[in-house]
Amino acid sequence: MKLLSYFRGEAFQRGVHPPSCKLTAQTHIRRLPFPQKVTVPMSQHIGKVPHPTVKLREEVVRGQPIARTSDWLSVPHHAPVTGVVEFIGLRPSARGPWVESIVIRAHPGATQEDLWGRPRDFTGAAGSEILQAIWDTGMVGLGGAAFPTHAKLTVPKQAKVHTLVVNGCECEPYLTCDHRVMVEQADDLIIGIRYAMRATGAVRAIVGIEDNKPDAVIAVRAAIERAAHLPGGVPEGEIHAEPVPTKYPQGSEKMLIMALFGVEIPAGGLPVSLGMVVNNVGTLAALGRLLPAGRGLTERVVTVTGPGVAKPGDYIVPLGTPIRFVLDYAGAPGVAARQIVLGGPMMGQAAASLDVPITKGMSGVLVMRGDELSDHEGRKTYPCIKCAECVESCPMGLNPSTLGMLAAKREYDLMGAQFHLGECFECGCCSYVCPSNIPLVQQFRVAKQILREKAISK
Repeated sequence: MKLLSYFRGEAFQRGVHPPSCKLTAQTHIRRLPFPQKVTVPMSQHIGKVPHPTVKLREEVVRGQPIARTSDWLSVPHHAPVTGVVEFIGLRPSARGPWVESIVIRAHPGATQEDLWGRPRDFTGAAGSEILQAIWDTGMVGLGGAAFPTHAKLTVPKQAKVHTLVVNGCECEPYLTCDHRVMVEQADDLIIGIRYAMRATGAVRAIVGIEDNKPDAVIAVRAAIERAAHLPGGVPEGEIHAEPVPTKYPQGSEKMLIMALFGVEIPAGGLPVSLGMVVNNVGTLAALGRLLPAGRGLTERVVTVTGPGVAKPGDYIVPLGTPIRFVLDYAGAPGVAARQIVLGGPMMGQAAASLDVPITKGMSGVLVMRGDELSDHEGRKTYPCIKCAECVESCPMGLNPSTLGMLAAKREYDLMGAQFHLGECFECGCCSYVCPSNIPLVQQFRVAKQILREKAISK
């Protein structure tokens, strides 16, 4: 397949420009203390749920596999702390429903070093071997989608990949965890990119970074230069870092490919149809650390920020840490669950409880002040005035106004069959610009869930 030329350097059509509110963009990543207990939900990713492999009151060490799976669209889980298994059963999740979880009580005197795993040398390793190693880490997309990384990097037999697109846009307001990873862990990122290229067979990689993060562009380019001079390093010109115009939702893989190459992924299609695979910078940087060490995913960088936080920052947080513990440390004690958004303000969701844990796909914890929430909740919803602001902002070229009216009438089948509801990735642009304050994205989420349930019942 012929490689598409780049760099186009033009923004995709439509979209919005919300205030960036990047309060932590220049704050170094810090490590959060280990909590007394962690809760590891079995359901932390898209795909089938793995099964616990440990027993009640069993001693575990940090990094030890505690849940296994044989299903390709699933990943194992590892102990985030050294301690003892205190409970195996149902616990509340970030989205609300109770899910099977493993609760581990940390040993007070433990150093909490990662004691499981052995270093591995992947020199000359085949792509299938690297994919298996990625599967063993339990890695999923850390950008929020939580799709198993090994499955995303597996290229269908009938396809051929020439380009790895690395998503470093982080267009959501407030979130800066990817930004700080690129600045502080750029060498790990390049190592992870090389693994992903070998796994997919890609001959080049392009890191797309929004142009409001010039320090990240400089850091990644410097890491590429360093890697090129190491034995077995990156051949010159194989990996590039390119700024792209700042606009929301540039972080969508379809929008990023459009900005880089000027081509559109066909409706219902995937980037692999164009010879590309897209992955998040945080995911690949983590792989760059974990694969050589032969370890599993036990922690991640999380942005803890917002008007209600006294010490906003990007923190390395053990998976399973209660949100309440994170907020107490970051200077937001006593807040209510209704003040918390998990993720960014455009695509994030409200927290069901402060006792739910940090999971693999949780990139941010946003804390709003009570007075701001009161102002928002007091906003009245009005009928659609046919202004077409939502149509002008939708990056997928949909008609959110019509979809919203169909949702109000519960015409869900029509929304999916004739108005392409499945193409909506819930970016929130339509809700953001709507002068009538219609909760369009929430309506679309409900419609999608009902259609999924109907499909399952059939």
